[in-house]
Amino acid sequence: MKFVLAQDEDQSMKRKRFTEEQISGILKEHEAGVPAADLCRKHGVSDASSYKWKARFGGMDVSEAKRLRSLGTRS
Repeated sequence: MKFVLAQDEDQSMKRKRFTEEQISGILKEHEAGVPAADLCRKHGVSDASSYKWKARFGGMDVSEAKRLRSLGTRS
């Protein structure tokens, strides 16, 4: 008996769920005093994701975050 795994036509990288603009907006809400637990519940993200975003994008504008991402994708 043979088992064949179904393969997607497009096996590229996983799509990001939030854009830089959305991440920046969420972090600005946190800076304004909204508790992290409330933000995570409201936007449907884990605590780990929000803290990872804060470590990576904290204190940046949207344009700086986009530039950081574009620098990371170059070869």
